[in-house]
Amino acid sequence: MSSKPGDNHNNATNKVENLDARDHSQVHIGNRIAISNYNGPNRCLTDLRLTDPRDDKSRIEDTKGGLLEASYRWIRDHETFRQWRSGEEGTLLWIKGDPGKGKTMLLCGIIDELKTEPGACLAYFFCQAADDRLNNATAVLRGLVWLLISQEPSLISHIQKKYDHSGRALFEDGNSWYAMSDIFKDILQSMPLQKYTLLVVDGLDECRTRLQELLRLIIQTSSSCRAKWIISSRNWIMIEEVLLEANKQQLQLCLELNQDSISDAVRIYIENQVEKLAHRKNYDDKIRKAVHHHLVSNAQDTFLWVSLVCQELTKVRERHTIKKLESFPPGLDPIYERMMNQIRDSDDLDLCKEILAVASVAYRPVTVKELAFLVGPLEEYRDDVNTLNEIIGSCGSFLTLREGVMYFVHQSAKDFLLSRTSNEIMPSGIPNQHRAIFSISLEILSRNLCRDIYNLRDPGFPIDQVCPPDPDPLGPIQYSCLYWIEHLLDSVNPQNGTSTYNEMLLAFFQQKYLCWLEALSLLQSVPQGTLAMQKLEAYSKTEEIQQPVDLIRDACRFVVSHSGTIKIAPLQVYISALVFSPSRSLIREIFKEDALIWVVLNPAVEENWNPCLQTIEGHTWAVRSVAFSPDGLRLASGADDSTVKIWDTTGRCVAKLTGHTGPVRAVTFSADSQKVASASLDQTVKIWNIATSHCNVTIEGIIGTVWFLIFSPDGQRVTSMSKDMTIQVWDLVEGYCVETQEGHGDQDPATTIAGISADVTFSTDGRRLASCSSDGTVKIWDTSTGQLSATFRGSYGLRSVTISANNQWVAAGSDNDHIQIWDIETSRQVQILRGHKHSVRSVVFSADNRLLVSGSLDKTIKIWDVASGDCIRSLEKHDHKVASVNISPDNQMIISGSFHNTVEIWDVATGDWSAILLGHIAAVQAVAFSTDSQRAASSSNDQTIRIWNVAMRSCISEVFTGGVTAQLSFHPEHDSQLCTKFGVLDLNLFPTTKGKRPRTLPRFSKYIGYGIQADGKWIMKDGANVVRLPWEYQPKASAAMGTIVAIGCRTGRVQLMRFLPNRLDI
Repeated sequence: MSSKPGDNHNNATNKVENLDARDHSQVHIGNRIAISNYNGPNRCLTDLRLTDPRDDKSRIEDTKGGLLEASYRWIRDHETFRQWRSGEEGTLLWIKGDPGKGKTMLLCGIIDELKTEPGACLAYFFCQAADDRLNNATAVLRGLVWLLISQEPSLISHIQKKYDHSGRALFEDGNSWYAMSDIFKDILQSMPLQKYTLLVVDGLDECRTRLQELLRLIIQTSSSCRAKWIISSRNWIMIEEVLLEANKQQLQLCLELNQDSISDAVRIYIENQVEKLAHRKNYDDKIRKAVHHHLVSNAQDTFLWVSLVCQELTKVRERHTIKKLESFPPGLDPIYERMMNQIRDSDDLDLCKEILAVASVAYRPVTVKELAFLVGPLEEYRDDVNTLNEIIGSCGSFLTLREGVMYFVHQSAKDFLLSRTSNEIMPSGIPNQHRAIFSISLEILSRNLCRDIYNLRDPGFPIDQVCPPDPDPLGPIQYSCLYWIEHLLDSVNPQNGTSTYNEMLLAFFQQKYLCWLEALSLLQSVPQGTLAMQKLEAYSKTEEIQQPVDLIRDACRFVVSHSGTIKIAPLQVYISALVFSPSRSLIREIFKEDALIWVVLNPAVEENWNPCLQTIEGHTWAVRSVAFSPDGLRLASGADDSTVKIWDTTGRCVAKLTGHTGPVRAVTFSADSQKVASASLDQTVKIWNIATSHCNVTIEGIIGTVWFLIFSPDGQRVTSMSKDMTIQVWDLVEGYCVETQEGHGDQDPATTIAGISADVTFSTDGRRLASCSSDGTVKIWDTSTGQLSATFRGSYGLRSVTISANNQWVAAGSDNDHIQIWDIETSRQVQILRGHKHSVRSVVFSADNRLLVSGSLDKTIKIWDVASGDCIRSLEKHDHKVASVNISPDNQMIISGSFHNTVEIWDVATGDWSAILLGHIAAVQAVAFSTDSQRAASSSNDQTIRIWNVAMRSCISEVFTGGVTAQLSFHPEHDSQLCTKFGVLDLNLFPTTKGKRPRTLPRFSKYIGYGIQADGKWIMKDGANVVRLPWEYQPKASAAMGTIVAIGCRTGRVQLMRFLPNRLDI
């Protein structure tokens, strides 16, 4: 670890070779503290986890009365299973059977058996049709991948790179199946050589989405990877057809064709259950034999029938047992019908029917607390868990409870209710049942949602630090939050009428919409809510909903535009999302009273939503080229960061293509959308395979800078056009140029966006703000109103701007080597100062307004007489390009910062260089003197601010800022306060030292007042995030003074925001 100039610890013997802080940990060495917000693999795994299949297995076994080894041990010696296990005859085994035959418990036993396999990496998943989260192919892959990575952590690398670009959306958006399929195949191909993979999926008939695609993936990976599969399902012809069409060797084990083994297993299960009943109910020998005989005689080799009967017998008094046995007929449907008859005779008939109706149409199993809100008559028992459990228990054994969640005892029970008793439990029909849940959901949301429901209070509180309170106010209404729109859409029925819908929706959007979005953020379900809103918008365009259609459309646009902000900071829905929505947005207008009263001056926004539907962020440097794939499913982008990124239509990055060593200037897709070509300033064109993200071909020998690429229709050739209009045609098979057409000189098709804000600065009294732009304009703004008060036309390529202390003049330096000065009141140009030979990067007036100092890339500093326009002194001993300059209040000294990391002090009278201050390790962007000229400050691209003792020529403090600020000045009335774009630093909090070694300050340095976060994404108050800035409002240049924040946007606009000094109401 090398020492910085000026440090006095070269002889230290204790060295730290590596400094690493992870998972929000801190590392403190000497006076420097590093704090990491590194999320890494832990966050990725957390977001990947949809369920823990190990917990699902435990729940299933517990619900079904426990797993008996004797009931499944027959499978060990079964010839088909042994063939699969040896791998000689096939690597895919399909176990099939009718409902209730014990497939799931058999697979639980097989899983326990396979756990003992040496060198095996075992993963499994249980599909559950009644749970929308667990009844789709993507969920299967997420569960399998999660278990594999849990056992082999190194496999996380196959997800981490994509996750870093996409976050949680990688697993949840519309393309998650494709992403997870690629990840899954990569993981199977990369398993350690000393291990092989065993994969088990139960209940494929309960996979409701992409089942065929999942089956084909299973077939593919069972033959191409070192993986063996066991799958189970009912006897579905569709599954058999897909397996057969692959023309691969698979093994099948049909439970109906193994009657003897299944009969023995059921008999063992019966013996176990009878033993438990006898012990629990204190049966004598006669009753025990009677129960055993009845079960054996009527079970028909069906585990589920035995389980249901035994469950019913637990409710029967011992003396009535033999009589009751006669009422249990053989077969599942008859036993379900008997359970319904019990409900019909119950005093809770109406209540049970309502509960079963909700359970039958719910999109996932509901919790007991959620059920108490969804079923009106249960309202009085919401705080009485025992009564709620008792009522659910009276629903004829159709339902079972596990850890407060209500499940169907078996999928066949739900199928029976929907097919045989639907008219009884839902007499108005299934659509009306959806309508009822929609209505009560909207009602309970309207009654329970409120602003800052978790009492976070902090406007910028990040979602990854939120801990739900106990009790959780969102717990009982979580289902309604997530699924009310789905129930509305499934309730479409012309007989329902629309007027009630209109009134309910209108009231909800006008009163609780923002609270709902906050709740979605707290539940980390903003993507799900956004998708639901898009479905609702599409539905609202029909004749079913008329009155609030405009409001729904605006609400949808609101969440789509601000979802990125809302999902990372819940309370920003009331701040950033409202403040930065168009002035004529209906949602903004309705909730304008919710806008924070401490935002005194709002930024100027568009009147209406602009045509831009989505802003995609991800590149670290300017994007130079974009192209849609012909199939419309992908977008490619090339950037100055030397990368090509592939995005899906939701804005999620699905691939990052690395390999170029220079900026990428052109990208294009092949006609089949399977390949991408990219051209770079490294003089190469690369051809990429989209599916694998690998570069298949690299073409060298490119002439000039390529601005345009196109594939031939057959994808065998690619044509490039360079900046000088040279055209080259390349054969991708042979890899050589087959044709060249010489160009006709540079005709650069690239355009520069005019008006990029280059610099912003406040007047000394803070009443005015000056901005300069690359389009050659200087603008003066009134900070009290935010209104533009004057515009001056100068040279193109303006770089720096400053206002004189008396507010009379504004000066700007440009890339055209000269400086222009205007009179602010008269708008008259008073001087053009010429003499520099290169771009003028910094200008500043002296405190008495007589002088102007300028620094240039020509390595000179010039002092100008403002009145005459004469250069009265030129400081030409600078060895490096000048980035920043300032002059002391007494006009005796000039301080400059260079692009070569140095700070230099000059004597104005003699023009001599008097000191060079070393310590920064990157360009020095801003310099300043204190009002007494005894101290100086410098800000560098190394993300530090250094405080210097001018007389001693030494650094007395170092502040790590975490970002770069070009705004730097000592407060005119408080020399202990340093003004930066991040806010005001109170230097008294960081005592100086008299020795040579600087004080290094912590990353969490305490700022006072308002400022801009280092990455430009937040406005801060006292160092804490308070207003999230959308991408188009993030600064190219910025400044802060007191309660005013000025932002020079990438779009060229200058935005002013003013706040009350102390108030932070949420």
